[in-house]
Parts: sequence; C-alpha cells; structure tokens
Amino acid sequence: MKEISKPLNEVLKIISKDRDRTNIMRKYEQKTIAYLVQYVPSFISSDMLTGIGLAGNLILGLSFILGHYFNPYFLLFGILGSIINWYGDSLDGRLAYYRKKARKWYGFCLDITIDWIGITAIGIGFIIYLGDQWSLIGYGFIVMYALEMIITLLRYKITNKYSIDSDLLGPTEVRIVICLVLILEVIFNGSFLYFAIISTLILLISNIKDISNLLKLADLRDKQEHEESNKSI
Repeated sequence: MKEISKPLNEVLKIISKDRDRTNIMRKYEQKTIAYLVQYVPSFISSDMLTGIGLAGNLILGLSFILGHYFNPYFLLFGILGSIINWYGDSLDGRLAYYRKKARKWYGFCLDITIDWIGITAIGIGFIIYLGDQWSLIGYGFIVMYALEMIITLLRYKITNKYSIDSDLLGPTEVRIVICLVLILEVIFNGSFLYFAIISTLILLISNIKDISNLLKLADLRDKQEHEESNKSI
C-alpha cells in the first residue's frame, strides 16, 4: 500500500473544487470521501467507480423485485446496493480530481446518464413491489425523483453552480432513509407503502418550491442580461 502524502484537509480542498454541498452530513461525508480516495487501487478508474455505483442501484432495484415475488427479506440486499451505490457514485468524480484527471463535462454527462438508468431500474423494482393496486404511487415517486434531477440541471444552467442537494437533504440522506425503511418493511410488512406516499408528497412540495425559486432567479438573470445588453448599445 502506498504512503499517504497529503493531509486530509488538503485532499478535501482538491476534491471539493466544483461542488457546493448543503446536506446535513456533508462534513462527515466529505471527510470520509477524502480518506477513501487515497486508498482506491490504481487499476480502478473513475469510470469503473461510476459502473460500481450503477451496479449498486441495480441491486437495489432487484431487491424490490425479489422481495415481491419471493420473500421480503430480499429487501435487505437493497441496503448492500445502497452502500455500493454510495461508494461508486460519491468517489468517481472525487477520485478524478484527486488524481488530477478530471474531465468535467465528460463526467457530468456520464453521471447524469448513469443516474437516470439507475433511477429507472429502482423505479421498476419500486412499482413491482408495491403491486398493481399501488403502482401509481411508485410511478409518482420516480417521476418526482427524476424531476429533482431536472431541477439540478436547471439550477446549474441558471446559477452556474452545480449542487446535488436540496437544502439539507442530499443523495446520502435519501439512501439512509431508504435503508431504514427497508429494515422497517421487513419487520412490519406494508410500511413501505406509507413511506412511498409520504416521500412522494415531500418530493412534490420540495420540487414546487425549488421550481418557484428557480423561476425567480431566471427572471432576475434575464433582467440583468437585458440591462447589460442595453448598456452595450
């Protein structure tokens, strides 16, 4: 194993260059990532980590299907999938920055594409697990989650700042909640439906709030650009 030559604070500065985090666990999460990137084997690339992250989401989606058709205990595989997804999804871009091999726009396009595939896989499992009677709830959850991705892109376009968090909640907090609900569902079968309903409503309210704020920022940017255009004439 190679020696670590950089202090943790220095690594933190390197891996946080292009990302402004606001989530509750950002302090502990970023320190963990800064530690882990230094131990990723040299033969593992950022693209491979992206693939590992996708594999985690596929495992999560599959756990819902197996839980529906066979036994709810298969849902616990979803916890493993969430951990694998966190590792791959959190470290892929940070590893590129740490190794000074960052490809900002390539990574951006790849991440969005892979995230969409992963969410689709989870959505399919989600809908199957809830069953025909409640499939619309599962569909609504995935639509709202996908809308969050679109809002992230819109925010980046309008503000030139890329943030994957919605106020105090980020992907990591969502993963933790899902893992806790999976355990709860195994203990109290049927509780997952309530989670689906409540989380869909929360996402709906959050998305409406974010879209409203983005429209105000977009309007302000339009006014600023018009003023600058008039000054240049």
